[in-house]
Amino acid sequence: MRYRFIKEAKEAVKSLGIVFGDIGTSPIYTITVIFLTLKPTAYNINGVLSLIVWTMITLVTIEYSWLAMSLGHKGEGGTIVLREILVPLLKSGRNIAFVTFITFLGISLLIGDGVITPAISILSAVEGILLIPGLENTGQWIIMLIAIFITFGLFTFQKRGTSHVAKYFGPVMVVWFISLFLIGLTGILIDYSVLKAINPYYAFNFLFHNGLTSFIVLSEVILCATGGEALYADMGHLGRKPILKAWSIVFVVLITSYMGQGAFLLHNTGAHNILFDMVLFFIPVLYVPFLLLSIIATIIASQAMISGMFSIVYQGIMTRIIPMFKIDYTSTELRSQVYIGFVNWFLFIAVVFAILLFKESKYLAGAYGLAVTGTMTFTGFMMTWIFWRRNNYLKTVLSALIFFVDILYLVANLYKLPHGGFWSLVIASLPFLLILLYTRGQRQLYKNMHPMKISQFLLKYEELYKKSHKIKGTALFFSMNQRRISPYIINTMFINNIIYEDNIFVSITKMDQPNGLKGTFQDKMADGLRVFEVQAGYMEIIDIEKVLKSAGIYEKVIFYGLEHIVTQNLIWKLFALVKRIVPTFDEFYSLPADKSHGVINRVVM
Repeated sequence: MRYRFIKEAKEAVKSLGIVFGDIGTSPIYTITVIFLTLKPTAYNINGVLSLIVWTMITLVTIEYSWLAMSLGHKGEGGTIVLREILVPLLKSGRNIAFVTFITFLGISLLIGDGVITPAISILSAVEGILLIPGLENTGQWIIMLIAIFITFGLFTFQKRGTSHVAKYFGPVMVVWFISLFLIGLTGILIDYSVLKAINPYYAFNFLFHNGLTSFIVLSEVILCATGGEALYADMGHLGRKPILKAWSIVFVVLITSYMGQGAFLLHNTGAHNILFDMVLFFIPVLYVPFLLLSIIATIIASQAMISGMFSIVYQGIMTRIIPMFKIDYTSTELRSQVYIGFVNWFLFIAVVFAILLFKESKYLAGAYGLAVTGTMTFTGFMMTWIFWRRNNYLKTVLSALIFFVDILYLVANLYKLPHGGFWSLVIASLPFLLILLYTRGQRQLYKNMHPMKISQFLLKYEELYKKSHKIKGTALFFSMNQRRISPYIINTMFINNIIYEDNIFVSITKMDQPNGLKGTFQDKMADGLRVFEVQAGYMEIIDIEKVLKSAGIYEKVIFYGLEHIVTQNLIWKLFALVKRIVPTFDEFYSLPADKSHGVINRVVM
């Protein structure tokens, strides 16, 4: 019992560094940004605090920690997981296509959000330097350079992996959350009247009596939920229970911090950077250590975001909606820890661009919101559909209400479009267009390759196998579809007359669940021709050589197809460029170079 408690406590602490970095650092800037344009009157402060409390209750606690986390395959979560759960429940091809489309949008918006979050977090923390006596006149360009330097170090470090330092993330975030709690509690002791903001009456009263202003404020309040989607997306790293237990503590800490900041603002209406002003006011001697702690906390939050992006892209690669980018495994113990260079440097360039474009965290807040509320809206919609299809009417009704709240926040954030919000959509459009290009291109490519029907292939194969001279050993041919044979196999066998004594068609198929890996022989197709199927979950890291050896397959040679695309169509030219840039099949799966042979097939598109 004691051992179990200690283990659960360790997992909960670990989740603080992996899951709660984003939402845990939002108190640095949320209240500050909201009251840049809103007068800090008691009425406004209570209304905003109530909105923050109930935003975290509805969008984070109910939508993600309860409803979304009740859905999953073997503990895995995320937008792709929702799609994999929903698609088998649908019968209409149009509905499946629609769900697939909004999944593409959800993934892209999450990436767009993943650019803005580290930019605003790191920049807002570094801006705390301006409150240090003697550094008040530090130029904004110096602040930006420091933020860019930290960002460069963060992204450069990714290739080395985080496994050997990740164990320190949790304890550091424990110190951070304790600091937030104590500072917030000190603020509440000044004026505990702010606690009445827990009553939702103040939120509704503020919304109903402030017209357009309330919608503008609502678009900023969403800042308190930054990283809320991580509770669901990161569920597979730690499991549901540790995250829920940790959230129950983090939720109290965040509410205390926001209440304390509200109380402080009631009596210090001239404060400009609320959280840092509080530390400077209450314990000036600890201001610099707290500033350094806040910067470290934002780095950890950004690290969690980057790791999350790697996981999302890997899910996309394994479900064949994203090109096979080169993947490095950064941990010898945990193959789930991956590094994707293209994604890493795309995010770095985008984050630096955001810092240079917006210059200050308060302007970055104008870009944040559209992407995250879009992702939340798609999550709410898909959850409602799943619960309805499963005849879980209670959760259907509740999820529908949350979906309505998501739409409300999304509409409120449309206000940000001309104020920088469109940049998050521009950034999100890049992965979205890449996904559309790749999925459409792959379908068209397969169609134009004119694969041979299995019945026709077997007639030619059996005749050739009986008459031809066979090479000793085993040859592997990788093929996606065993009912239609790829042209590269036809060329190799029938045109080049390369026939081995033992020929094995190897297919890699995706299972509906995120985890699981098995390889099995199918029914024998003909003399000297077998089929070996590798079934893998869409979050599984596949070691092909290991799977083959465990099945007793010791190949002499490996064949795989390469496409040389010939086209005059500009879109297909872009698709061909993507195919040339990304690693080939053997490189992606790390097949032995001395055995692998790529067979080029010319395809006109």
